[in-house]
Amino acid sequence: MLNILLVTFPFFALVLAGFVAARRRMLPLEAIPGLNGFVLFFALPCMLYRFGSTTPIAQLLDATVIGVYLVCALVMVAFCIAITMNRRIRWNDASLGALVAAFPNSGFMGVPLIVALLGASAAGTVILTMLIDMVVTSSLCIALSRLDDGEGHGRQAMLDAGRKALRGVLGNPMPWAIVLGALASAYSFTLPQPVEQTLWLLADAASPVALFTIGAVLARAQMQSNHPMPLSDYVPVALMKLVLHPLLVLVVGLGAIQVGMPLSPAALTVMVLVAALPSASNVSLLAERFGADNGRIARIILVTTTAAFFTFSAAVSLMT
Repeated sequence: MLNILLVTFPFFALVLAGFVAARRRMLPLEAIPGLNGFVLFFALPCMLYRFGSTTPIAQLLDATVIGVYLVCALVMVAFCIAITMNRRIRWNDASLGALVAAFPNSGFMGVPLIVALLGASAAGTVILTMLIDMVVTSSLCIALSRLDDGEGHGRQAMLDAGRKALRGVLGNPMPWAIVLGALASAYSFTLPQPVEQTLWLLADAASPVALFTIGAVLARAQMQSNHPMPLSDYVPVALMKLVLHPLLVLVVGLGAIQVGMPLSPAALTVMVLVAALPSASNVSLLAERFGADNGRIARIILVTTTAAFFTFSAAVSLMT
């Protein structure tokens, strides 16, 4: 366990550094979108392309991994909405809460952290789970969030929101980086050396800047969303993310292996660790954009990110 903590500590320490920098205004809050933009449009796509292009194509087309992880994501969304909806928390807040319960921070944190723990061979499975969360889980939750608009108008709003979410996916450089990396792997394509070195330098910057940015985003959300809120509004969802999600993936994955589906123990380990990651920090931006209670979402992300230093390390210890 101590050896695992020694590996995970620097990653969470960088998140803490970003949090402190933003809280103490050493990093102006106005600079956070710039950091986000650098990670989203430059560094992280280069890192994903590098992993995709150096990962065997079979790992990026594993139908069993896709099926098991997708089923678990859909169950998490349905369960979280069913448990959290009440007179105050309607479709908009319940759906974005379900997204934060089912969408791990696999891009900014998961790829570098899990690769550091398990080696580069784990990257393919992490990338597959990212695609599912970006394309299916997020689009579904955004569509469901529009059901508050009324019976007839709600259906149309849901379809419109789903289309907008899919357009957002198409405008996101990360899926394209994964697709291009997969094509490069399939056809053994290599970039010219000066271009490759440039992309690899940007890829090397992805992990530290992304983790620092997570901390800064969390600090900004906490500073801007300080209205009182009962613990019951966000702690149960945080527990779903850190405990229920990885347990569900483990149980469904073991069940798939038992019935003879071609799911390797190594891939299942990676999937469970992905599910054990804290909530994706970009859900806070989606909550703000779609008018959900961003204070609640920010609290869930903050709780999961803080607690994951211990819960994620425990999951690694149990799975490895």
